[in-house]
Amino acid sequence: MVGTPKSSLFLGGSCIAGIAAVGSIFELSSGQPELGGTVTTVILLLSIPLGGLLFWAAVRDAQANQE
Repeated sequence: MVGTPKSSLFLGGSCIAGIAAVGSIFELSSGQPELGGTVTTVILLLSIPLGGLLFWAAVRDAQANQE
């Protein structure tokens, strides 16, 4: 598999979005999120599709640069 700097950035962003989603789930399940329920829910709702989109972009970029 070929990795490019662009696909590495996409994959790193996908990892960060995944971490944000898991953290938001734990914060919401604790009962009292530090940032408030609304902000934490927004972070969760944005990070899930963003993580999937960035992962898809990383795979597409790596496939486009295969020899």
